[in-house]
Amino acid sequence: MQCHTDNTQAGDGPEAAQDEAPLLAQQPSSRTGLDVILRRSSRQLHCQHESMQCHTDNTQAGDGPEAAQDEAPLLAQQPSSRTGLCSARCGLALVLHVSLFMAYALRVSLSIAIVAMTNSSHPHGRAGSAPHGSYPGFAQDAPVYNWSTETQGIILSSFFYGYGLTQALGGYCSGLFGGKPVLGSGLLLSSVLTLLVPRAAELGVSFLIGLQVLLGLAEGVIFPAQYTLWAKWAPPLERSRLMNIADAGCTFGTFIALLVAGIICQSLGWPFVFYIFGGVGCTWCLCWFLLVYEDPGHHPWISAREQEYIVSSLAHQGSSHGRSLPLMAMAKSLPLWAITIACFCTDWVFYMLLTSMPTFLSDVLHFDLRKNGLLSSLPYVGNGLGHILAGLLADFLLARRVLGTAAVRKLFSALGMLFPAAFLVAVPYVGCSSTVVVVLLTLALTIISMTGAGININHIDIAPRYAGFLLGITNTFGIVAGIIAPTAVGLIISQDLQTGWRNTFFISAALNLFGLIFYIAFGSGTIQDWAREDTAVQ
Repeated sequence: MQCHTDNTQAGDGPEAAQDEAPLLAQQPSSRTGLDVILRRSSRQLHCQHESMQCHTDNTQAGDGPEAAQDEAPLLAQQPSSRTGLCSARCGLALVLHVSLFMAYALRVSLSIAIVAMTNSSHPHGRAGSAPHGSYPGFAQDAPVYNWSTETQGIILSSFFYGYGLTQALGGYCSGLFGGKPVLGSGLLLSSVLTLLVPRAAELGVSFLIGLQVLLGLAEGVIFPAQYTLWAKWAPPLERSRLMNIADAGCTFGTFIALLVAGIICQSLGWPFVFYIFGGVGCTWCLCWFLLVYEDPGHHPWISAREQEYIVSSLAHQGSSHGRSLPLMAMAKSLPLWAITIACFCTDWVFYMLLTSMPTFLSDVLHFDLRKNGLLSSLPYVGNGLGHILAGLLADFLLARRVLGTAAVRKLFSALGMLFPAAFLVAVPYVGCSSTVVVVLLTLALTIISMTGAGININHIDIAPRYAGFLLGITNTFGIVAGIIAPTAVGLIISQDLQTGWRNTFFISAALNLFGLIFYIAFGSGTIQDWAREDTAVQ
């Protein structure tokens, strides 16, 4: 108002100039034209100075609706003065990336080392153990065990039985005690158990199976705890890229473990796979407890601006849940069922491709994966890069307000589910071109990572207070799909190889399409009524 009054008094508009001209003509001769020009210029400079001061005060104080409205787009475009790798939230994404990298390296270490551990064709050995160095191509001082393929399958699958049991429990405990201690404890216990694998193998198959179940129980809490942390750290316009940067550690960890574990087996012996991976995991856990903080309010090095931005952007979602959960409301929630069904269908396709693709390429196309290691590893690299790209693109669309949250989640879910289904349908009609088939299946595993910016993080959109628990529920359904899918594939292809594989791809594509339609129909991007803090209190 003061600036406007000065402008009016100064008369620096066109109308004022017209009004001032006659007045100047009537001025006494002592007031020369030069004096008038000087006085007018002085008033204009004074007004401009006050106008800039008013704008600065309003911007800093944010006092008034107009200031708040103007500030919101700026926050969307420039969330914090500390951006990139210097921000605390991006640092958390990198720490979680390494943590998930380690978790998956520990998880797949046995599936890689078991090739060097077993020699079922060896006729000798006592108590399941063959003489040292009986397996060619690996270190000559490591024991080799006479485990049948059925026994090996039981050993490897025992991990998932434990892994599925602690998903929901891990999400619930992380909501009560915090994501940092739950995730750190799960990773530390997983690392210690990995160190014990060689000793358990010496004691017998039953001990190794029990150890794998315990390893699954320990790792089952890691993913839900991560979601509990992100519910306190990830602003809505940055969730996709932050969470997908962290999740990319899973595929990169698997990829690096595949490369490194084989070298360790050949040079040092398979026991050192577990000693090295377990030792590195224990060391990293120390870094985890030193570097990670439960929320921005407890972080000692976060800037005041970044802390204020994160806290204010998440103020509407409320605090973590208490001991009671709205289980009945969750069971009746169609948006939650949409996520669950879509996750089941997507994980069916994902695990079917990961576990059955080598068999299909070997039995049907006679494709030698050992001579084409680069092609066999491309799905892991593509999936990891696809996660990061999808997160960046999704947040770009949200920040530019091109699409709303629900539309972005459904768009990326559609991309990650529709295209893999189309590629699966196309595979049986390609013929015997192994290269084209590998390209199609690799593209399917790469593009399926687009769901990382869709259904995989939609839990935080609809119920941030219960994100860890809900992730545990949907992950449990996904694990069930991962257990059923390979078994179903084996039953389908047992009758006729060519027809069985074609039916396998068609069924998987149909499941993916059904999950996508259900999610598009009932998915949501807003916080549900049962997930609001005031509703939970009532």
